[in-house]
Amino acid sequence: MKIKVELKPLSVNRAWQGKRFKTPEYKSFEKYLMLLLPKLDIKKKEKLKVDFVFGFATKASDIDNPVKPCLDVMQKKYGINDNDIFELNIKKEVVGKGNEFIELRIEQI
Repeated sequence: MKIKVELKPLSVNRAWQGKRFKTPEYKSFEKYLMLLLPKLDIKKKEKLKVDFVFGFATKASDIDNPVKPCLDVMQKKYGINDNDIFELNIKKEVVGKGNEFIELRIEQI
């Protein structure tokens, strides 16, 4: 079923008031993800497609929560801008505790 609603999408920046600060947990996540991501040569200003698979230890985890932090780290690591992403696919898998993961694929389209 395809549904189209004539409503301007609301950005995360417009959804919250006031300044948000990175938590120590986010700073640690950012540091380790920067180290774990491989070096890639991504042309700037190209249309990109990003596929994510998130392995959560619980079914109750929201599929969209890790997207923005991961995209922000990818921007920092690869020098891309998330406004160059024209397609985003997200998949959730439930795995055993301690086996959580992030899988991603970046393609130029």
